[in-house]
Amino acid sequence: MSGIEKQSSLRRQYFFLALACLILLAMVLVPMPESITQVDNAELTPAGQIAMGVLLFALVLWITEVIPFHITGLMAVILLALLQVDTFQEIVMIGFGNHIVVFFIGVLTLSAFITHSGLGKRISVFLLSKTGNSTAMILLGFLTAGALLSMWITDMAVAAMLMPLGVSILREEGLKPLKSNFGRALMISCCWGPTIGGIGTPAGAGPNPIAIQFMADMAGINVSFIDWMKFGVPSALLLLLPSWGLLLLFFKPELKRLTRTSEELREEFRKLPPMEQEEKTTLVLFVLTVILWLTTPLWERLLGIPIPISLPVMLTGCLFFLPGLTGISWKEVQGEISWSGILLIVTGISLGMMLYRTGAANWLSVVLLGGIGGLGRYLQIFSIVLIVSFLKVAFSSNTVTATIIIPIMIALAQNLGLDVAAITIPAGLTASMAFILVTSTPTNVIPYTAGYFSIKDLAIAGIAMTIVSSFILALVIMVVLPISGLS
Repeated sequence: MSGIEKQSSLRRQYFFLALACLILLAMVLVPMPESITQVDNAELTPAGQIAMGVLLFALVLWITEVIPFHITGLMAVILLALLQVDTFQEIVMIGFGNHIVVFFIGVLTLSAFITHSGLGKRISVFLLSKTGNSTAMILLGFLTAGALLSMWITDMAVAAMLMPLGVSILREEGLKPLKSNFGRALMISCCWGPTIGGIGTPAGAGPNPIAIQFMADMAGINVSFIDWMKFGVPSALLLLLPSWGLLLLFFKPELKRLTRTSEELREEFRKLPPMEQEEKTTLVLFVLTVILWLTTPLWERLLGIPIPISLPVMLTGCLFFLPGLTGISWKEVQGEISWSGILLIVTGISLGMMLYRTGAANWLSVVLLGGIGGLGRYLQIFSIVLIVSFLKVAFSSNTVTATIIIPIMIALAQNLGLDVAAITIPAGLTASMAFILVTSTPTNVIPYTAGYFSIKDLAIAGIAMTIVSSFILALVIMVVLPISGLS
């Protein structure tokens, strides 16, 4: 970057930083008239106005990415304390003292072992070896492999596994970046498959456990691992075929079949080395984790204690480090854990809870979304999904979207007398579904770096996918909610 470009970039950064500070000062120092602070039965209190100011300060910095996301989160926590919204100890404890921190560390540890041991690659190559050499079926194979894997390990890790496999297929066929429709569709499938699968379980994407925790803290609704799967798994499975159809519609492959035969694809799987102890141990502990998650209600009855979703994965995460089980050190694993992501999550939870406790979330929900109270149930859910989908374009982060939107949705449901689960679960599911922008999630960035599709390609197909997914998610919620036990 030249000196002129650096100066221009710095000026832009200082401009948005100054703008964020001015907005905060205005919200703190300028009293709002009662006509604004009193809306229906929602009131924006002085503490709520300050919390709103901190939220707007953070949003400006999050949207413009002037400073790293997690540093902005830390600044928000500090400002909430300095401006006396609550004590520093209380604000920090809400986020940093939350068991969701342990859940994320456990899931990322499990994901690191699956990646490092080679188990993730073995599973993905096995699934793709079953697709044959039809380009349409290969697209479906990549979408399916991505979705199934990302239900249990981070979608970013899954995209990182699939992308090189896809690139090797494209290069062997001599297909050039930005010149091949099949190349566009295949690389976008490496984005969409993991994104779709990520909504399936609480372990699949960050917004899922964030929504679960907010529902417990704010509405007293305890959503178990299986409860979330009742909504997430059907949604993910029902989204696979429409996503496949849209990719074939927007980017019709120029090849019907690859020059490689089905047998050659199967041979690639057979060439993988035999499973070593490290891989076998990872598989056993992965299966054990899933079993513990699925049987949590049974263990709660047997032990007579509540078991949060973080406990099983933390237990198996510790077992990985028993002497002689694996050759992967903690030093290697901690490099795979996104500590900045965890900081963003916990500071976001603190900010979200302060918005809720001060009444700012309630006021915001009535001002922005109060009109949906008069709609029918299906239209309410559809509207929520569509609104959150397009808000993601502004927020540029799944975690930011969840930590800001979920408290507002819970407050909206409580204020309008709506079913909290019917409003919050679709918002939580949608918060991680980034189909439109490359920059919304690293899961999109990784395949994009291969160069086979443009930002415009993803946006055009992504808008269509967002609308289709909104209909499907709303339908799933309508069908599953009455029989889920959460309504």
